[in-house]
Amino acid sequence: MTKKQLPLESIAKKTKPTHNHEHHTHNNPTRWKTYFPVTISFVLLLIGMLFDQFNINYFKAEVRLAWYILAYLPVGWPVIKTGWNLVRKGNFFTEFFLMSLATIGAFALGEYPEGVAVMLFYAIGELFQDAAVKKAKGSINALLDVRPTEALVHQGNSFVKVDPKEVQVGDIVQVRVGEKIPLDGILTSERASLNTAAITGEAKPDTVHRGDTVYAGSINLEEIIEIKVTKLFEDSSIARILQLVQNATTRKSKTELFIRKFAKVYTPIVVFLAIGLTFIPALFVSEYVFSDWLYRALIFLVISCPCALVISIPLGYFGGLGAASRNGILFKGATFLDAITKINTVALDKTGTLTKGVFKIKEIVVFKGTEDDFMAKVQSIEKQSTHPIALAILAYTSAKEVMATEVKELAGLGLMGQVQGETLSIGNAKLMSTLGVAIPEETRPIVESVVFVAINKEFAGYFVIADELKEDAQQAINNLKAAGIKSIVMLSGDQTSIVNEIGKKLGLNEMYGGLLPEDKLRIVEQMQANRQARVAFVGDGINDAPVLAVSDVGLAMGGLGSDVAIETADIVIQTDQPSKIAQAIQIGKSTRRIVWQNIALAFGVKIIVLLLGAGGLATMWEAVFADVGVALLAILNAVRLQRMKWN
Repeated sequence: MTKKQLPLESIAKKTKPTHNHEHHTHNNPTRWKTYFPVTISFVLLLIGMLFDQFNINYFKAEVRLAWYILAYLPVGWPVIKTGWNLVRKGNFFTEFFLMSLATIGAFALGEYPEGVAVMLFYAIGELFQDAAVKKAKGSINALLDVRPTEALVHQGNSFVKVDPKEVQVGDIVQVRVGEKIPLDGILTSERASLNTAAITGEAKPDTVHRGDTVYAGSINLEEIIEIKVTKLFEDSSIARILQLVQNATTRKSKTELFIRKFAKVYTPIVVFLAIGLTFIPALFVSEYVFSDWLYRALIFLVISCPCALVISIPLGYFGGLGAASRNGILFKGATFLDAITKINTVALDKTGTLTKGVFKIKEIVVFKGTEDDFMAKVQSIEKQSTHPIALAILAYTSAKEVMATEVKELAGLGLMGQVQGETLSIGNAKLMSTLGVAIPEETRPIVESVVFVAINKEFAGYFVIADELKEDAQQAINNLKAAGIKSIVMLSGDQTSIVNEIGKKLGLNEMYGGLLPEDKLRIVEQMQANRQARVAFVGDGINDAPVLAVSDVGLAMGGLGSDVAIETADIVIQTDQPSKIAQAIQIGKSTRRIVWQNIALAFGVKIIVLLLGAGGLATMWEAVFADVGVALLAILNAVRLQRMKWN
């Protein structure tokens, strides 16, 4: 029951969301057309079996045959037609060929109800498969729903509707309330409240201000805004996510590829065994009856059809990909669902992965004047800088505002300027040493970044600036340990003292600070030198790309992570939550467990019924269960992935 991969646009058309009344089931002609053949066959089969049961006089010979042919054709003809087209192309050994051969053979032996039933349940299995695939593709459809279809671009004195693919970098785009931002850009309006669920998976509104980056697919919630486009549509965040999901459905796992290859070898073997089962007993059985052994061979063919394997295993992996997508985790292929289950070592970057990557003032200590006066003077200087620490200082709310003049930046040291007739010097310990200003002993044990302030070369106070841990950082580490990860390591370019403090707080096994990209790469390669180690690396920056590429599984923070990191990684965490790492491992393990359950179920039942069929102890009805029944059970088992919840 294999299907060709559908293009993403086709998926959208086939599984269009039902928001309007005209799409409801009872008014949907396409949906009725899908179920009509199965319904007709089922009704005709049921009536025919009732006629047989009550031995209706006129339901004999040609009438009975014609009736069951009518019951057979709605579900059998599409299969026979597909099988014949494949045979013409030289592809004999497919499930379509097996089902056609077995059911036509059943008719030749006069077993009309069995022939119809086999094909009917095969068709029902197809419908279950289609329904399950549509459910698994729900996350893709959700992404298609949020893909912008038009952009209001400033041209002349008005805004004109154009296709987002035609918008150029630097264009000004207007976004009305309730509309989607069509392309990535910078907000030029004062502020905006956005629903970024399509990008981050988080439904809570996100408030951004002038100069902040906004992403395509986000929904404008409050007032008309304008943005300056910074990326072409094909390079936008939403287009990138769509491409990742689409590619993921075409990249097969090793288990899936093995089963497909196995089915190609297995099916012709089964056909020749069935031929042997028909004729070889004539050499050994004294009372050989051709029709009896042919019937057994047909049962053998129906039982041995590899439908359950060919359907349920890809569907299991597809279900895993869909479940992960709904939870804000994008696997770039089914192979990584397998790979992540083998991970026993996790190496994490610090800034942007475990921490927010945003500096904040942790403590203000003032030696001279009031805090408000002190901060007003410092902010007047820091307004001239774009350094992340300057942004943290400017985030402080001050009641006063003063003017600074003659501000200059001292490379590697800090800033200096004139404020209200005083000379302010703001910077690190080296700047204070250069000025001959003594630093209080109390600051020496502080591991976070400390910014010192001197007024007229007299020490006036200091700030403690820290990068905050993400809210779920501790939970992430706890969940990884619970998932059986033996070694959790932090690799960071930040100073060693800060890395050690955060590492101890989180309970990590090892911490390395002051690392360059090549240092991170070297440490991960040393870990991989242990043949038992399977290393996953989690990062978000351009400098993490080499390590993401070399690790056994690379995970990138996709919400605010760099494009290079996202493209290099095997798995993208849209929400930027480190707790999703353990969740990705759980989804991978659940997917693999369900796939192997389906393999065991399919082989176990088939082997038992094959032996019974060959011995004449199983009828075509048992064959139907062994083939289609097991396929249905396997599909239902795979669909469970869509209903599971992970912590």
